[in-house]
Amino acid sequence: MNERRTRWDWSADEIKKVGYRVIDIIAEHLTTLPTQPVFRPVPPSLAHTFLTTPAPQEGRTPDQVLDEFLASIEPYPFGNGHPRFFGWVNSPPAVMGIFADALAAAMNPSCAGGNHAAVYVEKQVINWFKEMLGYPADSFGLFVSGGSMAALTALAVARHSKSGFDVREKGLQQAASRLAFYKTSEGHSCHQKAIEMLGVGSAHLRTVAHDPAYRMRPSALEQAIREDRKHGYTPIAVVASAGTVNTGAIDPIDEIADVCRAHRVWLHIDGAYGAPAVLSERYASELAGLSRADSIALDPHKWLCAPVEAGVVLVRDAEAQRSAFSLVPPYLRTDRNLSGVGGPPWFSEFGFQQTRGFRALKVWMALQHHGFVGYRHVIEQEIELAARLADILRTHTDVEVCEPQNLSIVCFRFVPPQLREREDDLTTLNKAILEDIQLGGQAFLSSTVMNGVFWLRACVLNPRTTESDVLHLAQTFTRAASARLAPGY
Repeated sequence: MNERRTRWDWSADEIKKVGYRVIDIIAEHLTTLPTQPVFRPVPPSLAHTFLTTPAPQEGRTPDQVLDEFLASIEPYPFGNGHPRFFGWVNSPPAVMGIFADALAAAMNPSCAGGNHAAVYVEKQVINWFKEMLGYPADSFGLFVSGGSMAALTALAVARHSKSGFDVREKGLQQAASRLAFYKTSEGHSCHQKAIEMLGVGSAHLRTVAHDPAYRMRPSALEQAIREDRKHGYTPIAVVASAGTVNTGAIDPIDEIADVCRAHRVWLHIDGAYGAPAVLSERYASELAGLSRADSIALDPHKWLCAPVEAGVVLVRDAEAQRSAFSLVPPYLRTDRNLSGVGGPPWFSEFGFQQTRGFRALKVWMALQHHGFVGYRHVIEQEIELAARLADILRTHTDVEVCEPQNLSIVCFRFVPPQLREREDDLTTLNKAILEDIQLGGQAFLSSTVMNGVFWLRACVLNPRTTESDVLHLAQTFTRAASARLAPGY
């Protein structure tokens, strides 16, 4: 093609030619991951190149751009596509989701609203999640970037609904009383960020006591709410966890819901990681209380393996959500004509974003491909693999496993007899072991701190992970621990 057409006017053959090469790259990347190191840091020289190369002035051919990708980007992934990546809560991408992202980009709709297919796909997927979680049909839901934005959206609705005055018009500076929110120390930090951004301030976020299993104590919650009311505060919302990121702990949802109902307080459940475990036989009963929440956060880009970004927020009271965000006067609001241009009520009336991408397609295609039955199988498999890893580690007398072990997370540490009473040295030792494992390329772990104790942390979240991968992780850990202990600890 000539120089003018190189940049914009692609023919079908030209699109196919570059597209086929992209598909080859994707296929090679995904299928060779298990033979590659789990993690390779970007070399300092390449990092310097990224940070100092000036913006391109003249364009390059597609092949040159792809050559650069293969040389400088593809060899240094985050690592989460590898079956022995056990860090944080990061899954590999579902292959159908990868294709869906390309198709969504080709259509490139703005999903603020309107009468086009992307709007109905999003509504359909939201309805599927309502079905999965036992949520009412007349509730509302949105795709957002992830659990953090879901928290901000849901807690904004809670503030609007429970503050007792028109917070949108008057702002918190005219509040008759101070507002209060509640979570445990195990609740995700995004909720503190949300409360700070909502103008409430982290000083008014109460840390509710948890039990030895890291689950919120409903009695402590009730006491905190009573104390706040006694001192003139207005309790707004409780954030409960359906699978904390530290240990996978699930707060006693039904008991917390009873407290919230008795005190007319909003219940938001962070199910970004753990909510899909409701599909499993082991956790279905424990998570049944999700249906009682006023709002729920769910991240399909975690346990459902949708490519990031794919978060969902569900809100029980659709009109409350609309009132918290819509700038269309109530007397002008309509449900619009489904057969006309406007389509159903616009998503932009129910959240902060006006321009919204077609996030729902990758989840729609992945769900169509695997079905809830397929997801149930892999979720139960990963729960079993985590339990198997914990069992293997418990056989070592110098390894401590954080109990109880929940969902697909295992926290553990190396505790040799000579260091049992020297917590600072144990922390130093386990940090060194973690770094050796991460840089060694055989497996990847993350870490956390609970009650002042440093733990190594493994999260099984890859459908391609097998028992041999879990065994390999345990062996890699014990070898690294032995090697670190030998020089003179």
